[in-house]
Amino acid sequence: MCLLTHFLFFLAAILAGVINALAGGGGLITFPLLTLVMPAVAADATSAVGLVLAYPTAVWRTRHEIATIPRRLILWLLVPSVLGGLVGALLLVYTNEHAFIFLVPWLILVGTVLFVLEPRLSRRSSGSSSSRVLSPRLLPLALVVTLAVSVYGGYFGAGIGILMISALSLFGMGDVNRVVPLKNLLTGCLRGVAVAVLIIEGVVNWSYGVPMVLGGLIGGYLGGMVSNKAPRRFLRALVIVIGLGVAAYYFWNVYGASISHIGGE
Repeated sequence: MCLLTHFLFFLAAILAGVINALAGGGGLITFPLLTLVMPAVAADATSAVGLVLAYPTAVWRTRHEIATIPRRLILWLLVPSVLGGLVGALLLVYTNEHAFIFLVPWLILVGTVLFVLEPRLSRRSSGSSSSRVLSPRLLPLALVVTLAVSVYGGYFGAGIGILMISALSLFGMGDVNRVVPLKNLLTGCLRGVAVAVLIIEGVVNWSYGVPMVLGGLIGGYLGGMVSNKAPRRFLRALVIVIGLGVAAYYFWNVYGASISHIGGE
């Protein structure tokens, strides 16, 4: 039974790695499953470790799309991403997660709605969307928003891909086929820093973490292989569906559990 359980987590990590590479939201699969066998903080840390290698494999598969983005801009965005991942991981280890968890569904829902409205908000034209880059006037705001999103990603992580895609799209980084590879790069870096902190602090359950790392590695490669071939409309629809699904899940589990508890009293 133990081997079967670990194999199932290996398969779950493959699926989650594919989803993360395509749009984000793979943590919705691994985190709830891990809470069945360990405390929430350990589940969050183990889920992060299990999926972190999905990002570099996805980045490798989409490196040609990333090469179309100015290197200086990527470096600018990497700074708040790494710093935010570090701060978020430290908050997870040293603070109470229950207060912040109530913001999770709202953050994911707002990010998804912004992504839905992004074509109108950014006023893109059909002929220029593939070549647009971040306006210099928006760079300070983009750095602040990226930092805030990265803190959340280092702290909790579920839905981080949706939030990062929403932020990058609104700041004019091009269509979704270009944004998703950049999202994988930035999210992979911030989650990598967060995972390093969680490993040092000793909160990872390696019994489940090791098979999930292997599964995440495979899933990330498969997702990256598909993402640069998937139609733009399909990717947008997938991001929206996953975003609404993740938000609904956490609304139910966070606020539904609270209402049930009050009703029980």
